[in-house]
Amino acid sequence: MRGAPRLRLPAEWEPQSAVMLTWPHAETDWRPILSRVNPVFARIGSEIARRQTLLNVCHSGQHVEQIRDLLAAHHAPSRSLMFAIVDSGDTWARDHAALTTLVDGTVRINDFVFNGWGGKFDGRIDDAITGELVHQGVFGGAALARHALVLEGGAIETDGAGTLLATRSSVITPTRNPGRDQTAMERALADALGFERFLWLDHGDISGDDTDGHIDTLARFAGTSTILYATAPANDDDGPGLAAMAAELERLRTADGTPYRLLPLPFAGIHRDEDGRRLPATYANFLVINGAVLMPGYDVPQDAQAASILGSAFPGREVVTIDCRDIIRQSGSLHCLTMQFPASLTLHAPPESCVND
Repeated sequence: MRGAPRLRLPAEWEPQSAVMLTWPHAETDWRPILSRVNPVFARIGSEIARRQTLLNVCHSGQHVEQIRDLLAAHHAPSRSLMFAIVDSGDTWARDHAALTTLVDGTVRINDFVFNGWGGKFDGRIDDAITGELVHQGVFGGAALARHALVLEGGAIETDGAGTLLATRSSVITPTRNPGRDQTAMERALADALGFERFLWLDHGDISGDDTDGHIDTLARFAGTSTILYATAPANDDDGPGLAAMAAELERLRTADGTPYRLLPLPFAGIHRDEDGRRLPATYANFLVINGAVLMPGYDVPQDAQAASILGSAFPGREVVTIDCRDIIRQSGSLHCLTMQFPASLTLHAPPESCVND
């Protein structure tokens, strides 16, 4: 007798069809430093486009042409570029883009609610982006599930085999899903994304982060038995919390009951803006794509050490370091800007009338 369909959220290192970038524009908080951050986006985008499709979410037809020229200047192959015009309030695609699950291999697009990290910011414009991409036909005929659950992609980490790694502070919160305790959240996440095992952390935070401790700033899977994690010196403000997180990770077990192989990532140093505000520099915010790992760099000696560790965790993939010092000025880093789609989801360019307004 045939069992129930297998629902799962693929791991990031599985084959991909595309990655999405939502580009900054003059009506976002990036406006004062657009000339500095656009080349960083272009560097990220060109590395992606050399290996798979790059979906560029732009603000207007004029914005499309600007981004097309910028990517061309960074030698991004035009055949890999796809553009969609959708209004955006910010650029954190990891948190407002769709999460793609597989149901016995069949693709499903999952559109969760984005409420600006628990109401810290107005997320309504970005919350509508996935719906508009669906309307424009970008996801073709893929099944769509709209969820009432508030959930950000940066808050969840999976090994692709049914395990969730997350912080309670960024998922089980009254500012996101009031009235849902851990049991209710686990049930909802199992139903929506197929999780079967839940590994919750209560410690660890990166100064300058305003997501309530997204896991993609703290600890990441590399295969089903390895976890890379952020560290800080004992005398740093983040040191005690990250040390407590490391102790939690040591107590976790894989699906077969063995301890995880734990790989500490180096401390990226203290970085501040002109007002003295500390910025969230972390090497855990890397992006795995086809054949490569894109790693945020901060122009410090530790960049080389972090790249070496990532190379050992993802053998056979090129580690590409991208200077993200200007990106962290808006309280996120490289992984936060991107969202990948699995190889089984084929993206479709919107009609020409939607791209040349």
